[in-house]
Amino acid sequence: MLRLEHACLSCRTWLAVTVGALLGVTPSASRDLFGSRPNILLLMADDFGIGDIGCYGNDTIRTPNIDRLARDGVMLTQHLAAASVCTPSRAAFLTGRYPLRSGMVSSNGYRVLQWTGVSGGLPTNETTFAKILKDRGYATGLIGKWHLGLNCESSNDHCHHPLNHGFDHFYGMPFSMMGDCIRWELSEKRAGMERKLNVCFQIMALAALTLTAGKLTHLTSGSWTPVIWSTMAAMLLFTTSYFLGALIVHADCFLMRNHTITEQPMHFPRTTSLILKEVSSFIQRNKQTPFLLFVSFLHVHTPLITTEKFRGKSVHGLYGDNTEEMDWMVRKILDTLDTEGLTNSTLVYFTSDHGGSLESRLRNNQYGGSNGIYKGGKGMGGWEGGIRVPGIFRWPGVLPVGRVIHEPTSLMDVFPTVVQLGGGEVPQDRVIDGRDMLPLLLGTAQHSDHEFLLHYCENFLHAARWHQRDGGRLWKVHYTTPVFHPHGAGACYGRGVCPCFGDQVAHHDPPLLFDLSRDPSEAHALTPDTEPAFYRVMDTISRAVEEHRRTLRPVPMQLDALGNIWKPWLQPCCGPFPLCWCDRENGQA
Repeated sequence: MLRLEHACLSCRTWLAVTVGALLGVTPSASRDLFGSRPNILLLMADDFGIGDIGCYGNDTIRTPNIDRLARDGVMLTQHLAAASVCTPSRAAFLTGRYPLRSGMVSSNGYRVLQWTGVSGGLPTNETTFAKILKDRGYATGLIGKWHLGLNCESSNDHCHHPLNHGFDHFYGMPFSMMGDCIRWELSEKRAGMERKLNVCFQIMALAALTLTAGKLTHLTSGSWTPVIWSTMAAMLLFTTSYFLGALIVHADCFLMRNHTITEQPMHFPRTTSLILKEVSSFIQRNKQTPFLLFVSFLHVHTPLITTEKFRGKSVHGLYGDNTEEMDWMVRKILDTLDTEGLTNSTLVYFTSDHGGSLESRLRNNQYGGSNGIYKGGKGMGGWEGGIRVPGIFRWPGVLPVGRVIHEPTSLMDVFPTVVQLGGGEVPQDRVIDGRDMLPLLLGTAQHSDHEFLLHYCENFLHAARWHQRDGGRLWKVHYTTPVFHPHGAGACYGRGVCPCFGDQVAHHDPPLLFDLSRDPSEAHALTPDTEPAFYRVMDTISRAVEEHRRTLRPVPMQLDALGNIWKPWLQPCCGPFPLCWCDRENGQA
């Protein structure tokens, strides 16, 4: 009986949405007209390459459950992240705006938030889709990774916390999974900081020894104060370097439920089961009302924490194991919808925050993802491999089955799409760069509303694309590209990610031009000699860029130095700082 009721609901919903789209009625109006609003389940992988999914062409990593979503729904082949690294991409996803507009970028190389205990984060005056849907009666939850800041002035003001951005419930990591969480060889910050501390220690130790020798041999006069201070500084530097790994693990690798730290540091063998348990609990608690649940996977970011059940099971090493475990997690989440009778009344969306990390390589082992035929990867502001991501929607009885869309779309488009489906209104007091995808998903519109899309690296414009609808061409220009290392490589090996500025980027005048409709791998740059429309394309895109720039307003850069350095008084701690240890998942504190 329950399944029959949900089938009828799907029919009414399909009729409401389709008729509304054909008549030009907004989705929110059609929702209100027919009295039904879908549950919304958003699934986002971390650092997941588009080339690692079966439905996007991979035939060696097993992803049957993600593939099933695509088979039963709509697949986007030109789905784009607004940034090629975590923090700005996720800010754009939640707000529907280029991260430059909210200040969720930097200008000095700090591409993402560096610590939990920093003051930078998603500003409180930004409006997320969660905030709008919460006001429309939705139960809203975020489970998994946040990485958009936590505190502003004290260790518990939680000004940037998910609960301050429209979510009723939060369970997960306020920061991000990283190799430093298990003191892995592939380190995001520990190894570099240890090297700097050791150099400083050696300098101070040498100074202390030199001053001591001078005093003992009577070659220098004066007090022993400089000797004492230099010795103390050397000891402090040595101690900090020795304990740095443990400090990072406790400072950044912990779990919270709402405003309470539940596990500091994390006990990784049980993290996956805790995440799944929390997802199931949220769905069961809120199955009687419309809900928005954002499941932000910790997979497949390094260090690729994988349970014993999946280790050694894929042909692609630890990365493949971790990917296949995430696919299994997708199945468990979808099974919960089935069990609760919510499948037909739930819009499910799967994506990644950006492309796979090519530089996550150690000796002969690749620990980052594959971006398929697309050039570049994570951290590269313009190349397709860093920003082209999977985009899959499923809504049984409403969205077409097996539809594939080859139009440019953006993660920013999720904002207006889910806001209007949930009966909300897109804010009119600010620029929203996302576009409602529903007509495109339904097939009532043939083309994306995006004529131009811009691709930033920090606050520097690296590339832009123009969808020339009348000619069916998709042009892309690159103003700046990273210099790959070593020469001839396809990434910046030896670094964490490619830089956005400085002597390790190349500036192009005239810009590089590619026709993605014929050359999606960006292998053959066009010239005035090979492309008759070269100057017209350049001029059209240049005018679009200038028009875009006129819409920008100065805002504080949240990721620049002052907002992105560790401050002890902002450090969350479940005990008196620095004794940050608790395990409330097991009832211990």
